[in-house]
Amino acid sequence: MRYEGQIYRPPSEADAYILQATIGCSWNHCTYCDMYRDKSFRVRDLEETLEDIRTAGRSFGGTVTKVFVADGDALVLDLEHWEAILTACRNAFPSLKRVSAYATAINLNGKSGDELKRLRELGLSLLYMGPETGDDVTFKRIAKGSNFEEHVQAAKRAHDAGMKVSAIFLLGAGGTERTEEHAEGSAKLITEMDPEFVSALTLTIVPGTPIAKMQAQGKFTLPSVTRMLEELRTIVSHAAPTNAVFRTNHASNYLPLAGRLPQDRDRIVAVLDKAVAGDIPLRPERSRGL
Repeated sequence: MRYEGQIYRPPSEADAYILQATIGCSWNHCTYCDMYRDKSFRVRDLEETLEDIRTAGRSFGGTVTKVFVADGDALVLDLEHWEAILTACRNAFPSLKRVSAYATAINLNGKSGDELKRLRELGLSLLYMGPETGDDVTFKRIAKGSNFEEHVQAAKRAHDAGMKVSAIFLLGAGGTERTEEHAEGSAKLITEMDPEFVSALTLTIVPGTPIAKMQAQGKFTLPSVTRMLEELRTIVSHAAPTNAVFRTNHASNYLPLAGRLPQDRDRIVAVLDKAVAGDIPLRPERSRGL
């Protein structure tokens, strides 16, 4: 297997085989993100990707149950490319149960319903989407490329095709100026997208990113840790998905939490209240990461 540059994947894909089918991110404008700024986006040569799959199959194919297709938004690949990859994965990994990838609302909405259904038939069953916020002002400020309604539409189209959605939100993304709107909008978007999985990350200002430059110019102020925990409390209190697995297990977070929404809402809120009051220790800065 060959990998180019740093590889990123969701925490829940820690035991997956990572297949790098694209290099970088086709959007790559988000002001807070440093993950793919050192890469120029391109689609890897298909034969090279297929050879990686065959090599992995010969080496440990019988043990692979999950494949995560990287980099940043592999859904951008066209249907023919996806068909070849998914067919090769099924042949190489006889115990395969799930194929997943990051997806932007832009690329999800750019695929036809028939294309999405075909991808699901071939095994692509979970898409990780990162709206980060539900506040349209914040969407523009972080240069996400899509708004509230476009994310709702994208999630619906994924669900209509039989795919599951994991929605990712970013505490602090609205800055101090939009903290309430960001939290309330995120809760509303979770309700409207109705994902099967919801996770929250905490914004870390990475040097060299546009948001770091905005911070240096006094145009963005990161909320305090307490305020970001309060944002999370608002999200958990008001989000009403049908039945979503909820996690804050990413290394960026100050407080790892787990449960289901809405079933475990009261328990999670109670823990957050204790954390805000200083009764629960938080993850120290030295232990946080991206």
